[in-house]
Amino acid sequence: MASTSYDESSIRVLKGLEPVRQRPGMYTRTENPLHIIQEVIDNAADEALAGHCSIIEVTLHNDGSVTVQDDGRGIPVGMHPQEKAPVAELVFTRLHAGGKFDKHAAAGAYAFSGGLHGVGVSVTNALAKRLDLTVWRDGAEHQMTFEHGAVTKPLKAIGEVPKKRTGTRVTVWPDSKYFDSATLPINELTHLLRSKAVLLAGVTVKLTIDKTADTQTWQYKDGLQGYLADALDGVELLVPLFAGEQFAQEGDEIFATGEGAQWVVAWAEDGAIVRESYVNLIPTPAGGTHEAGLREGLFGAVKGFAELHSLLPKGTKLLPEDVFSRVSFVLSAKVLDPQFQGQIKERLNSRDAVRLVGGFVKTALELWLNSHVEYGRKLAELAIRQAQARTRAAQKVEKKRSSGVAVLPGKLTDCESSDVTRTEVFLVEGDSAGGSAKMGRDKSFQAILPLRGKVLNAWEVDKDRLFANNEIHDIAVAIGVDPHGPHDQADLSQLRYGRICILSDADVDGSHIQVLLLTLFFRHFPKLVEAGHLYVARPPLFRVDVPAQGKRPLRKFYCLDEGELEALLDKLRKEGVREGVWSIGRFKGLGEMSPEQLWETTLNPDTRRLLKVQYGELDLSQTREMFSMLMGKGESSQRRQWIEDKGNLAQVDI
Repeated sequence: MASTSYDESSIRVLKGLEPVRQRPGMYTRTENPLHIIQEVIDNAADEALAGHCSIIEVTLHNDGSVTVQDDGRGIPVGMHPQEKAPVAELVFTRLHAGGKFDKHAAAGAYAFSGGLHGVGVSVTNALAKRLDLTVWRDGAEHQMTFEHGAVTKPLKAIGEVPKKRTGTRVTVWPDSKYFDSATLPINELTHLLRSKAVLLAGVTVKLTIDKTADTQTWQYKDGLQGYLADALDGVELLVPLFAGEQFAQEGDEIFATGEGAQWVVAWAEDGAIVRESYVNLIPTPAGGTHEAGLREGLFGAVKGFAELHSLLPKGTKLLPEDVFSRVSFVLSAKVLDPQFQGQIKERLNSRDAVRLVGGFVKTALELWLNSHVEYGRKLAELAIRQAQARTRAAQKVEKKRSSGVAVLPGKLTDCESSDVTRTEVFLVEGDSAGGSAKMGRDKSFQAILPLRGKVLNAWEVDKDRLFANNEIHDIAVAIGVDPHGPHDQADLSQLRYGRICILSDADVDGSHIQVLLLTLFFRHFPKLVEAGHLYVARPPLFRVDVPAQGKRPLRKFYCLDEGELEALLDKLRKEGVREGVWSIGRFKGLGEMSPEQLWETTLNPDTRRLLKVQYGELDLSQTREMFSMLMGKGESSQRRQWIEDKGNLAQVDI
């Protein structure tokens, strides 16, 4: 018998910066310390974005430490009125403290900043052996030191400086035990700093490496346009660069004053493609809704031009990728309250950004094309050639597959396209949700396969016995791939859908169905997981309706969970929306959603949350052992022991 007791005292509450040190991968990249240094650089860039900083200097020292210095306003050094501690200390020691929460319309201290995750430089401090802070403000120089996240030398004024001198200097010694490598990737850091200079017109960005005595300085007067032109040097462009910017003006009925975007776009028939996007100066390498808005805006304008001038051949249908496939761009969006996917802010999730960027870009490109008709014809002809090539490729695939295919399940509602780079199938929990999904989907590339009840736990089922289960038989036939083992030569050439998406309710039963399907794919279709074809859709749990106020129309928001709901309500209160005028609805299941709601929140590629299933930190043998313990029929005692052992890892938010 195990002697471990499990009672009220077993639950551990993680305080301060301890959650970051316990699970650093939840808050930052752990390959190297670049991201925690980027948090400090982003703070300096936010000062520049707010118009208070003209130079950002980064120095890599021989002892492995990094210094970031700016001439901004300097972090406030006074006492916080509620917390009774120096503000500078709170910024570096509290996970949910910072000036970026001060958002009153577009007039806060950081109206346009890199997000509201509330971790920022506190994560830098948590994962550093030491952090030195110097602040020049109010005619004095202030210094403070932290070690392993704790204050060792409290904030103290050490001397006078001219009142005109302001700014912040942060020196960080990253703790190597939290990272796979303690070495900063110089190429990535250089690219990051150069992009800051591009996005901050007139601001000087400087990098000094003590080891080699090298110094690089960037300052761009041409901004995005000059940057993309340099990056595409040697590539023959089809038309001149299309550059523009537009921001919402005071009194805009939909967007906050100052929200909008700058962009520069290039089309070329061949050669390298450069695509970079930013939100409030934060790089978004995984794209997001602002890039979706750019794509929709470009597509809408080119398609409208082609239709207006009767350029489309009969039977040719343009799709967004036909216009976008040969596009290079640099996009810089300004969003008042950006919502990112994950703490490292690689992808923008704010749904309004699609309409924000798309509307501005479409209007500007329509004007540009109709002022330069010859450019419009060239772009329309390029898109038409791409559409025709796509159609020919799809026809070839169809002929290859037309013979010897098993009869598809009757309950499968298939899509029109057979282009595996576009197609996706949703494995949907229940017939009622399947009905909404069928009506709400885009039938050109989205297929729906409803599942009745819970799928069989297939962990201990022999491969030869799988097809005795109707649901598993239908899944295998629908996707076009036979069950296989981890060491089998699986034939993926007959795969019918590039994305296989698990779509279940956002409740306990839905999570159970997800686990059963994930078990099936990991055990009997591992090559699909390895190749990145398996996804989990994340439908929202709440809908919030906010009535029209002044010039703002009726708005509706969707929240994934209670945490997002609380964050949204806080945002509404800060906007001045009266407490309680909004209505909150909770979806009991997918079947309660209308087809329009299901499309907007879960099926639309531009606004949905879709997680790719990938292997985590464990190696495959450890992963298989974990699945055996969790899903094996004879492992109940081991599961209980595991729950007792891991119970003290529960994190309680306070």
